[in-house]
Amino acid sequence: MNDSVSIGSSPRRIRQNNIVAALQSIYTHRSLSRADLARKLGMNRSSSGEIVAALTEGGFVQESDDSGKQRLEHSRAGRPGIMLELVPDAAFFVGIEIGVEHISAAVVDLSAEVRACRKMAFDTPSSTVEEAVAQGVELITGAMEKSMIGKCKGLGISTPAHIRPDGFVTLAPIIGWRDVPLKEIGRSAFPTVVPIAVENDANAFAIGDSYRHGAAGVTLFLLMETGVGGGIMIDGKLFRGGHGLAGEIGHTLVPGSGGQKFEQLIGREVLIRQYREAVGREDADLQEFLGDVRDRVPVAVNIAETWSRHLAYALLQACRLLDPDRIVLGGSVASLYPMVAARVAVHMSEGQSIAFPMPEIVVDDDAEFGSAFGAACMLHQRFLSLENEEFGSEDGAPVQSALS
Repeated sequence: MNDSVSIGSSPRRIRQNNIVAALQSIYTHRSLSRADLARKLGMNRSSSGEIVAALTEGGFVQESDDSGKQRLEHSRAGRPGIMLELVPDAAFFVGIEIGVEHISAAVVDLSAEVRACRKMAFDTPSSTVEEAVAQGVELITGAMEKSMIGKCKGLGISTPAHIRPDGFVTLAPIIGWRDVPLKEIGRSAFPTVVPIAVENDANAFAIGDSYRHGAAGVTLFLLMETGVGGGIMIDGKLFRGGHGLAGEIGHTLVPGSGGQKFEQLIGREVLIRQYREAVGREDADLQEFLGDVRDRVPVAVNIAETWSRHLAYALLQACRLLDPDRIVLGGSVASLYPMVAARVAVHMSEGQSIAFPMPEIVVDDDAEFGSAFGAACMLHQRFLSLENEEFGSEDGAPVQSALS
């Protein structure tokens, strides 16, 4: 199917659609010859050439000698030619995650490669929303050159909250927020005027992981920090449910636990509390606990075994409801999983009388920055879509330069 719009569209809309389709194709394939791009757009070489010229003039696309790269399977045999690729420094996208006890942030370029990431401890419940957002912005802009800030094309903010489509936080009980215009606060805090998107932290994590690996089939994402958030991807699309709360497994009550929720049994807070009680030190932290589990220290192993059992129960219930192909774990607590994966598998097997198919369970490549990365990817995704008004110029006008 061709990527261009119907003949009935206006010349301006056709131009915008073709520019976006060209950027999407080059991004997806990393590099394309002019002939390959024209075929993918369903256009002749002359019309495709006009789009390429506009993107090249705008600074978004450049030519490169592909002699050292493998040609696409359908490319003609012969001497490697000049290929088209994105200019990574043409645009940057910032993602900020505001958690309960930390703020993390990341910057990705036009190729969706991470160019900077930062993390700091931060007591969000005891701070104002404005302070938290300002701290996040300061954290990441301090890691960016002035030219990068000037070429920033979007800011994404993720946080453990119920969020309306307009970026308004209705409720974030774990950090004490209610009725917060987070999108507007982000707009006021950021040094340049850019598009802003706000998303639940687990959903942002799901988007980020899917950006790296794709998301065919059904994937369940669990973001495990102080709380436990969940996100669901179905064939590459985020499943939000009827009220935007799908995947919130952390809020599920656990039978026989005295009214506790899953996040109270497998979250960061419970692990640290149990470990501190076991070793008799109030300053013991998560990294020390993980180190003791790795070294097979008995008290740490016992805590990890209990955690494994609770996690297995949570995943088993999710599997019966969703039947996912894949489960992806993220957040600081996810670092525990590889050390106890075999025990989780045993508990999941023992928890079912019928041998249902089991999903693949993995830890995200960059679990601690996954939500911030996903928040940045949301704006990268927007930039390569028809929502990007920057490419909606009048027919024939050059694409606005990203390098000015």
